[in-house]
Amino acid sequence: MSEDIEAKIRRLRELGKTGTEPKAAPSAKPPIRKPPKKPRAVGSIRGRERRKRILVGASIIIILILVVSLGAYVYMQNQAAERLSKARKDKLSQVAYYFKGDIVNQSRTCSAEPIRIKNELLAKIRSANSVDELDKIDVKAFYNLALKKYNDCVEEQKRIEYERKLNQTKQERIKAIEVAFQPLLSMPLPDDIKRKTIDTLNSLEQQVMNAKSEAEVNSTNPDPYLLALWKDYYYYIIDTIPGQEVVLEKGNYKTIVTKAQAKSIISGILNYKQITDYRFYKVQYVDMALVLTRDRINGAFLSPGDKVVIFARNSTKSPFREIVNQGYVELVLLPTDVGRISVSESQSQSTSSTSSSSTNYGENHQSSYNPGGGAISTQEGSSDTYQNSQTTSQSASASYSYAVDLTQILKALAAGKLQSPEEVKQQLEAYGWRVVDLEKESGMLVLPDNARFMVIIKVPSIFVPDILTYQNSLYLAKVSS
Repeated sequence: MSEDIEAKIRRLRELGKTGTEPKAAPSAKPPIRKPPKKPRAVGSIRGRERRKRILVGASIIIILILVVSLGAYVYMQNQAAERLSKARKDKLSQVAYYFKGDIVNQSRTCSAEPIRIKNELLAKIRSANSVDELDKIDVKAFYNLALKKYNDCVEEQKRIEYERKLNQTKQERIKAIEVAFQPLLSMPLPDDIKRKTIDTLNSLEQQVMNAKSEAEVNSTNPDPYLLALWKDYYYYIIDTIPGQEVVLEKGNYKTIVTKAQAKSIISGILNYKQITDYRFYKVQYVDMALVLTRDRINGAFLSPGDKVVIFARNSTKSPFREIVNQGYVELVLLPTDVGRISVSESQSQSTSSTSSSSTNYGENHQSSYNPGGGAISTQEGSSDTYQNSQTTSQSASASYSYAVDLTQILKALAAGKLQSPEEVKQQLEAYGWRVVDLEKESGMLVLPDNARFMVIIKVPSIFVPDILTYQNSLYLAKVSS
């Protein structure tokens, strides 16, 4: 029976093979006839039943084996999936642990590259098909790469920002240096000083551009260079002014100094901004006529050629202020109202005589008695005086006065109404200073303090505005030699 089953199985296999093999081309041989089947006996039927039962049992066994195998396979697949899922979750947890904070903050400029690396890592983890493949994924290595990219970007941003600030600081410093040099360059500099100034400016700007830090930029100080250049310019100005003296002006203060003194003043200044407060001018004299009362011109004892200093005073309580330290008297005119001279003389004489006489007469009597042992005394006296006095006095006095009006004399002289004009001129010329000279010689004050004089003075033109400002409160003082 087993041999029949095996023969049938072989036959079924051959039939299956022949179904798949290409049919051979029909040969010309005639087909072979099969022998006719013999009638089956009872034993063959039992054999078939047995084979059928064997086939059914084998099929059940095969099915059971297949079911068990499939279950085992499914179980193994589920276990592998669980291990893969767990391994994937572990990797994702590592990604979440490492990739956090600013490195993956989208608002940060430098987080773009780390986010790309993170997304690449997540995609690689999700696409892994085995635990071994997941184990080969080094999350920390990806994180270190992302962190390096982030730190490099941050450092680059810092460097760019530092470079931006440094360049901004350089531009601001260069602008400040140019502004500091602008006042000097706007002056009419000679060629050598101008060339030196421009070279110094370019050198400082190049020094700023080559600086590697803000501290180095800020340490570039143009003040010492400007101080030296301003001094050179002022020395040049002083040398170009004609003469040996110059007018020095600083604010409201003005004075006349020699060129050597002016250079000494400039050389002692340590800040170039202080030098720009000074101004130097040529000493140019002008004549000015001042009408002042006698008490404001040093007692009026002035002569042409005298050197004077002029002071000013706003009010009686304010201090005096020197406004001209060097002026010269050109002419002093005596006003005509001092010619109203009133002269008076008086004479007196007195005589006095006195005579007197005096006569004195006197008597004295004394007597004494001693009757009965007692003493009696008597005394008498008398006196007479005669006196005679006579006085005589005599006195005499005389006085006169006269006045001279010089104004009327000058008017008559100008109109040609005087008989001897030349003689009158000589008298007036001689009279002009007699009163003042007489005061000096005699030591007596004749003219009043409010007597006005016209004084023609020669002063540097730089002082004229101050003189005009204080013309009603000026005081002249003569400089003693």
